[in-house]
Amino acid sequence: MSIWTDAWTIISSTLTGDIDFSVANAYRSPAAWWVFTPITLIGGWLVHLMYKKSPFLDRHLERTIVVWTYIVIATIIFVGVLQRFGPSLSWWPESWGDTQVPWSTTIPPLLFMIMAWFGCAFNVRLRTHLSFSEFRTKMGRKGQLMSLMLDNLLWMGFCIIVVTTTARVTVNTYDNFAIVLGTDNVMRWWFIATMPVCFVIMAGRVFGNMVEDLANYRNGEPMIKQAVIGGDV
Repeated sequence: MSIWTDAWTIISSTLTGDIDFSVANAYRSPAAWWVFTPITLIGGWLVHLMYKKSPFLDRHLERTIVVWTYIVIATIIFVGVLQRFGPSLSWWPESWGDTQVPWSTTIPPLLFMIMAWFGCAFNVRLRTHLSFSEFRTKMGRKGQLMSLMLDNLLWMGFCIIVVTTTARVTVNTYDNFAIVLGTDNVMRWWFIATMPVCFVIMAGRVFGNMVEDLANYRNGEPMIKQAVIGGDV
């Protein structure tokens, strides 16, 4: 099939939820790049506009997801440890059970994946990933702008690659009816599908950085700032 036929198959089948082997093949074709590159760019720009309209989401969206995901992971692991070693204790009530639930070792890694990448998106905004601020402060303003724009372009390319490839993995997992090990009806694609969404949000953070860098350059504001992990936007 042609690239445009595959691209239409990807769009129409995804919107209708009618996923089969031919659709999975279309996702593996070059057409996927023609579909998900504009989706990443347009989606990222819309996310940037959303953050501009809602400072509350700008400050708290990713951090809220990270914190609550971490709490759920810690709770599952804590309860799993109690269920594994608690029955050997004399005071352990029988009503609490005497075996560890099977999914207590399979769902936390999937939740950790979500926590890690949403945290990565927020730290792209904070510029805490290999910022080289000590080196870049010694450069001229044009050199600083070029280095920051290079960062933004690399991050945007990374977002496009991950959105496209994880969309393929999501469709393959959906088509194979893969369930989370240790469960009966929890589908693995529910977790994997958050990855394209996360990297579209990261693309929105990249757009925000681009706009800020250009504004600082035009206004004569400092362009390189000290990055602080966990700081405010």
